[in-house]
Amino acid sequence: MKKVFVDGGAGTTGLNIVKRLSMRKDITLITLSEEKRKDEEARKDAIFESDVTFLCLPDAAAVTAAKLAKGSGATIIDTSTAHRVSPDFVYGFAELDDSREKIASAKLIANPGCHASGFIALAYPLVKAGAISKEAALSCFSLTGYSGGGKKMIAEYESAQKAEKLLAPGMYGLSQTHKHLPEMKAVCGLENAPVFCPVVADYYSGMMTVITLCGGQTPFGIKEIKDVYRTFYRGGVVKYAEDPDDNGFLYAGGFSGRDDMEISVYGGGERVILVARFDNLGKGACGAAIQNMNINLGLPEETGLILSEA
Repeated sequence: MKKVFVDGGAGTTGLNIVKRLSMRKDITLITLSEEKRKDEEARKDAIFESDVTFLCLPDAAAVTAAKLAKGSGATIIDTSTAHRVSPDFVYGFAELDDSREKIASAKLIANPGCHASGFIALAYPLVKAGAISKEAALSCFSLTGYSGGGKKMIAEYESAQKAEKLLAPGMYGLSQTHKHLPEMKAVCGLENAPVFCPVVADYYSGMMTVITLCGGQTPFGIKEIKDVYRTFYRGGVVKYAEDPDDNGFLYAGGFSGRDDMEISVYGGGERVILVARFDNLGKGACGAAIQNMNINLGLPEETGLILSEA
């Protein structure tokens, strides 16, 4: 029986991981009392006792916790932004080339960001295939449910006195310094970060990340692009789907409550739309973290994941 500790189990990601792992019979959760959960020595003892520790903490606290874990022998899976471009951490997107092998043997794993997961799933295979050049200046927008903003945003959207402005979608990251941009650029091997427009809307969870290609941005036709995805994603957690629209619409909440991701391609000629749909709390956070844990522990990677409509 493997022992798992969730450091920061009171936040949205931590709570969801705890809830999901508590239902598994192959995992024993190490828990701390309310008065001990911020006690550094108690947390260090829990990390040293564990086989796997999830860090569900703000960035600075995650850096401190990673230092606490040194010498423990535990595998650390950090869900914060702190270590996603660190050379000491393996980037935990299992579907990228030899990532599964790296995750399986790693002691330090950085869980991908939610928006970044959609962008990377779309861009990485095309950069590798030569459909997008490393010098490309890409544009991306990404729709998310409000649960991606954590407890404070959830409370704002679910308040009985919800502000009228929250009834309409809101774009943020306006300064083009969003915290996911470094990993989006680095993991895909791009020389330029994309122009990135994240949008939050009045629904709980689900994400739709979109890259648009036009003009001379790719030498590939739409059929060749689809073939790249068909070859790269052969089922499992991330899969290509041919025209999965709903009477001409795609809904960002379509994968709410699920851990899989769907890649699709639309358009034609010189205008092509690349779409990744998934759940910001699933493949965008908790589902990916649990998938990484499974791989690292030598378990079937889909153990405990929800890969179809609940």
